[in-house]
Amino acid sequence: MNTAVPPAPGASAAPKLEGSAPAVPAASGAAVPTTPTATSPVLCENCGAPVRGRYCSACGQRLEPPVHSLWHFTRVATEDLTHADSRLWATLTALLFKPGRLTREFLAGRRARYLPPVRLYLVLSVLFFLIASAVHTRFTVLAFDADNPSHRKPLPANTVNDAVAGVATPRPGETTEQRAARVCAGANYNGPWASTLRPQFQRACRNSIIDNGRDLQDAFLHNVPRAMFIFLPLLAGVMMLMYWRPRHYYVEHLLLFVHNHAFVFMVASLALLLGKFVPHVPGLDLAIFLYFAWYMYRSMRVVYQQGRLLTSSKLALLAFFYLVFASLLLAVTSVYSALML
Repeated sequence: MNTAVPPAPGASAAPKLEGSAPAVPAASGAAVPTTPTATSPVLCENCGAPVRGRYCSACGQRLEPPVHSLWHFTRVATEDLTHADSRLWATLTALLFKPGRLTREFLAGRRARYLPPVRLYLVLSVLFFLIASAVHTRFTVLAFDADNPSHRKPLPANTVNDAVAGVATPRPGETTEQRAARVCAGANYNGPWASTLRPQFQRACRNSIIDNGRDLQDAFLHNVPRAMFIFLPLLAGVMMLMYWRPRHYYVEHLLLFVHNHAFVFMVASLALLLGKFVPHVPGLDLAIFLYFAWYMYRSMRVVYQQGRLLTSSKLALLAFFYLVFASLLLAVTSVYSALML
């Protein structure tokens, strides 16, 4: 027969629940249940939020141990540049060899693996104009005979100012102001708003001769990026008219041109660098032009999913507007650059 032992005086009998923590005797002799100690969460060093994975869910910073040595810093930098998940290499590879892929992926919502389109465009455009200024891109200037204006010959020059300096060579005993007045005497403008623009053209010509070092090419390259912010929206408006059925948003067309012009800036930068170290590459210009044409055609096929004949006809129409807008853009930018000297 089992006999229940009564509890000690002053002690209360507590039922033991299944699964409860085992009791540990306290200093007073009473049983105190133990509670499992929770590990303190790892905090993000950037924003202080708890981090449960490799990346902070609040700010996106990667969880890494502190950098204490040069070797550790080198390993981290190498991983950032060569890691398989690096957005830089994935973006540049798709930009160079997969026309329309970046635009298609962005519109589909798959954006984390690539660089943002506007940032990509700005970085590559700035890189191109820096390289163009550094390598001193050559221009071909047409020199006219004063006695026979119909006779002209190409005059190679490193910059436009080189050609101007050849014409404006000072004569014996001639001051700088006299040389500027002589050279700019024929710089007349008889177009629209002549009364307003003619004095400004005269002033721009004199300033270019007097300082003898202000480079028109640098001023032009400085203003072209600004003009591109007008050029791309105009082309997107043309695409809006050509792709009105099925309906596409204006931003879709603009995004395509942002990516495609980022590609143009990248290839042009590589071509300038190649031309600097290897001056004569037979057929390089033709190959680049054909690749540009194929790239634009293929990107339109990938993004808009239309047939070859229809895409080709729209590309031909787009090329016409492209040349018209580009000619106007270059003319206005050249005049503006000259007037701002």
